[in-house]
Amino acid sequence: MTLALDALATPRRLWRGFASWLHARMPKGLYARALLIVILPIVLLQSAVAYVFMERHWEVMTYRLSAGLARDVSAIADGWRSFPDDKGRATLQRIAAMDLNIELMILPKADLPEPQPKHFFSLLDQALKTELSKRLRTPFWIDTTLPSNLVEIRVPVDDAVLAMFATRTHAYASNSHIFFIWMTVASVVILAIATSFLRNQIRPIVRLARAAEEFGKGRDVAFSPRGAREVRQAGAAFLEMKRRVERAIEQRTTMLNGVSHDLRTIITRFKLSLALMSEGGEAAEMRKDVDEMERMVEAYLAFARGDGGEAATRTDVSAMLDELRADTERRGISATLKVSGDPTLVARPASIRRLFTNLVGNAQRYGKAIELVIENDGKTMNVHIDDDGPGIPLEKREDAFRPFYRLDESRNQDQGNTGLGLAIARDIARSHGGDISLERSPLGGLRATVTLPV
Repeated sequence: MTLALDALATPRRLWRGFASWLHARMPKGLYARALLIVILPIVLLQSAVAYVFMERHWEVMTYRLSAGLARDVSAIADGWRSFPDDKGRATLQRIAAMDLNIELMILPKADLPEPQPKHFFSLLDQALKTELSKRLRTPFWIDTTLPSNLVEIRVPVDDAVLAMFATRTHAYASNSHIFFIWMTVASVVILAIATSFLRNQIRPIVRLARAAEEFGKGRDVAFSPRGAREVRQAGAAFLEMKRRVERAIEQRTTMLNGVSHDLRTIITRFKLSLALMSEGGEAAEMRKDVDEMERMVEAYLAFARGDGGEAATRTDVSAMLDELRADTERRGISATLKVSGDPTLVARPASIRRLFTNLVGNAQRYGKAIELVIENDGKTMNVHIDDDGPGIPLEKREDAFRPFYRLDESRNQDQGNTGLGLAIARDIARSHGGDISLERSPLGGLRATVTLPV
């Protein structure tokens, strides 16, 4: 039983290795794979047809024609021996030229030349040699490499050597290439038609993928389902999903606006009540708590509401960062801005401004020197915000993006900090199809890298 399992394991392992090797070399795109599905059967079918045609039809025809030429050569040699007089031999030359279409030349008695080198494809040589061996009782010499599509056959007789010249059409089917030409032309036409149809079928899928990708980046692209029935169904499902997401965002925004109004009303009542109270230490503490509550409510509502209703437009990131750099310098903090590549991208301006405001605000709060760097390679835009502050320990960098999470050990929290700045920034970046990562800054503090698709 164990030996049987081991015997089955080796072929299975070889098959898996071959499948992995083949999978690594197969095209990854749908269009290329679909085209391969069309091309591969045609190539295999043509190969099978060509092999059968060559093996059966052409080879059989070549052997039959070679047999006919061998009979003619044998008859000429026998006739030469049967009519030793000059008149009979002249008649034989005339019959060979007129009736057999073979030019007969009489050469002096001599040894036959060395065999000629064979072609790479020597079916004619093999067939003609085989058939001549069956008919002739004497040695012979053939040459199929002559120009003008001629074949030379030399047969020694008693007092001379007969040199016979015939066209290659006497020995093999010369019009076989027409079959291959027609087969190739038909294949090219079929492939052209298949390629055109495939391109028309793949184009709606590509448009659907682009619409889904743009929607994931927070951009709105006009899309209508087209193509085959299944592709149209997928497109309709995407549009329905998009409508549901937009409706959910709209309902959430409407609900939060109502919550915001109710909470602001209560906070306003607290403020009015405190304003009517006499000044004192207890009232001052309560006012401070109400102000802190108001900031937290505003920050939470901004985080939960987002900016889903804003339209995406071409936005100049360098202009935003330059304003933040100037604001940083007004606070007495050193700031620089470096731009490499196109500083614009398609995004929601207010959201992107808030993203960078939160990140630069964190750098202003904890650092004394800030560097802003924009890098655009044509596919993605990377914005680095470096500071020389205390930084964030490696094990807590991911926790820093959690809402209301406070980094008590790494960074002292100011009174106005609610722990939502990085959470809001990452939420905005991801809603644009990007992300934010934290690492150690070359300045010694924290580097916040914003990656956004352009």
